[in-house]
Amino acid sequence: MDETTDNLPKDNLPAETGETVSSENLVLLPNEKVRQFPTTPGVYLMKDAEDRVIYVGKAVNLRSRAGSYFLAAAKTERRTAELVTAIVDIDYISTESEVDALLLEARLIKDIQPRFNTELKDDKTFPYLEITTREDFPRVEFTRAPRDKNSKLYGPFTSAGQLRETITVLQKIFQFRTCSLDIDASDEKWKWYRPCLLASIHQCTAPCNFRISKEEYRKDIQKLKLFLDGQRTKLYRDLEKEMQQASKDLQFEKAAAIRDQINSLKKIELRGDIQTDQQPEVFYIDPKKGMAGLKKILNLSELPRRIEGMDIAHLQGGETVASLVQFIDGLPFKHGYRRYKIRTVAGVDDFASMREVVSRRMRGLQKAGESFPDLLLIDGGKGQLNAALEAMRAIDIEPPMTISLAKREEEIYIPGESQPKKVSRHSYGLRLLQYVRDESHRFAQHYHHILRRKSTFDE
Repeated sequence: MDETTDNLPKDNLPAETGETVSSENLVLLPNEKVRQFPTTPGVYLMKDAEDRVIYVGKAVNLRSRAGSYFLAAAKTERRTAELVTAIVDIDYISTESEVDALLLEARLIKDIQPRFNTELKDDKTFPYLEITTREDFPRVEFTRAPRDKNSKLYGPFTSAGQLRETITVLQKIFQFRTCSLDIDASDEKWKWYRPCLLASIHQCTAPCNFRISKEEYRKDIQKLKLFLDGQRTKLYRDLEKEMQQASKDLQFEKAAAIRDQINSLKKIELRGDIQTDQQPEVFYIDPKKGMAGLKKILNLSELPRRIEGMDIAHLQGGETVASLVQFIDGLPFKHGYRRYKIRTVAGVDDFASMREVVSRRMRGLQKAGESFPDLLLIDGGKGQLNAALEAMRAIDIEPPMTISLAKREEEIYIPGESQPKKVSRHSYGLRLLQYVRDESHRFAQHYHHILRRKSTFDE
């Protein structure tokens, strides 16, 4: 059933949405009207001669995206030609972020069911975000085949890729599970279940190991639902109350976690860019082949799913800094990146600097009760590798698999082996190590430049 925007249920629009264009502009032709659209994220609504909404789309830049439909190419392109000839009017609703635009687009498509949103998809099944409702620890899933019952659906969404990316962004904030485990809160066997990697990188609260109660987990799911329903004001109000109560109860760790959750939500609002908030996936080979190659080269019993890389940089021969980058399943995990100022080393001493930063990193993981990486990559040769190993032994830590990669010959130094290992320059495993090494070097140099700018300005 078609509806006009005037008949849209107000409850379906987020509290933070902007205003539609004023009625005085309705005398303009659609291609003229769109030139007055803002360059911010939002949703555009195309109407036919009977004032019915025939297509709903989202945009990071409303003016640019909506304007593309009025270029000459759109009139001849098979998928848009019929739509373009039917457009008589166009409106927009601005949003605070790209994520909000994606969610609003889905709600409007569901409510209005515009004709062309179905036809332009070539009869493909729309993707949905699904939250199970009859489980002790509800899961959040991407699906094209929704359950008939026992779940809450959000969608349909027009972009499967952006939905997956949005789920990744939201999981970092609300830390819900996306696995298919059937977790029974009354079954004690789960106390001894080993959580997956997402628990280690703080993207899941690990209900599979009972690290969170059923009640607390459901509260997190309720917060997610408020966000997806566009009730941002209520969500912030509830989070503020919960944070203040936790502080009164002297639960400072919980209060800090809620504070971080609020800040993460506001970061999404300010940037509004899904690509900024999700994990980068730029890699010139299949990451799985890279991990499989490393498993073979280093004779590992399992794939190195979590790799950390370290590098040292010097500020004009004086101040020394270090970087740590983290890769998960062969891809950069930027929220795991760390920077360090070297505190205990005077002058230029890469070995001593490496000992300090390795010691600080491993002590930090140990204190937080977190696991060590499957593979620690040190930028340098045998000297740097030995410095890293000495640092861990000095604090009574059994080193994880630790290696170093020398730049000139791209040789791999492995503990216990007198000679470096040489592998083919075309090896997937070596290329993954080079990617980690180069990323740690880039991140260290970036910090180096930041400090150098600060030093220059201070002078």
